[in-house]
Amino acid sequence: MSDASFVKLLHPSHWKPAIGYANGVVASGQTVFVGGQIGWNADQRFESDDFVAQVNQALQNIVSILKEANAGPEHLVRLTWYVTDKREYLARLKEVGAAYREVLGKHFPAMTMVQVAGLVEDQAKVEIEATAVIP
Repeated sequence: MSDASFVKLLHPSHWKPAIGYANGVVASGQTVFVGGQIGWNADQRFESDDFVAQVNQALQNIVSILKEANAGPEHLVRLTWYVTDKREYLARLKEVGAAYREVLGKHFPAMTMVQVAGLVEDQAKVEIEATAVIP
C-alpha cells in the first residue's frame, strides 16, 4: 500500500484485510479525473481481443494521461472497472493482477468493479476510470 504522506488508507481495524485494493482513501492535493479508458492504443485501435491484454492497455492509457499532469500510478486514489463479463474477470484474476502490477506496481487504491451489458466500443471488454491526487 502507499506510504505517501498525502494519502491515508481507510480500513476499520476489525475488518479482514483488503487484498489488492483499499476500502477507502483520504488524500490532499490537486485532483486528476481520468475518463474511462479502454483497451485500445493511442491510434484508437485494438491490438487484441484478449481480456487481459485489454486490461493492460487500459491501465497503460491511464498512466499516459497521468503523466500529462506530472503524476504517476502512486497518485491513484480510486479506480472504477467496468467489465462486460465478470466470469472472465474472476477466472483470469491472477493474470489481471499480474498485468495490474506490471503497469501500476503494488499501489492499490480504492476500487470498484461492475459488470455492464456493453461498452460504447463493441470490441472493448473493459473500461477503467481513475481518480488521482497530486500532493
